Amino acid sequence: GGIRSLYRGTVLTLARDGPGSMAWFGVYELTKRELMRAQGMDPATGQLSPLAILTAGGLAGMACWSVAIPPDVLKSRFQTAPEGKYTGIYDVFKHLMKEEGLSAMYKGIGPALIRAFPANAACFFGMELAREALAFMD
Repeated sequence: GGIRSLYRGTVLTLARDGPGSMAWFGVYELTKRELMRAQGMDPATGQLSPLAILTAGGLAGMACWSVAIPPDVLKSRFQTAPEGKYTGIYDVFKHLMKEEGLSAMYKGIGPALIRAFPANAACFFGMELAREALAFMD
């Protein structure tokens, strides 16, 4: 171990969180915009209902984990493997593909998506409430 063991899997964390965050925010904003258009509102000035915000947030969370689960699986395998089992990230990927196939990259996606919808719906709803409450500071 040593101090380096504290940072084991950092590159995979970034590989998960970068694209996952892009999907998270992108799908949230896209869904909000399309829900406004579907209701005949101008996306620049419209105000969505709480249900629409919860829906957009939930879908954003599901999009995030749909993108983030493969690097998360690799990260978890790498971090929990005995020291010396893998030489690096690509080695984890090669072993996983050879031993378990492509479906192994999506292990755990079902529970992740089930959890993602309500958790991220609440997260974005709270963010929108906070934004509204702090609007006086603009």
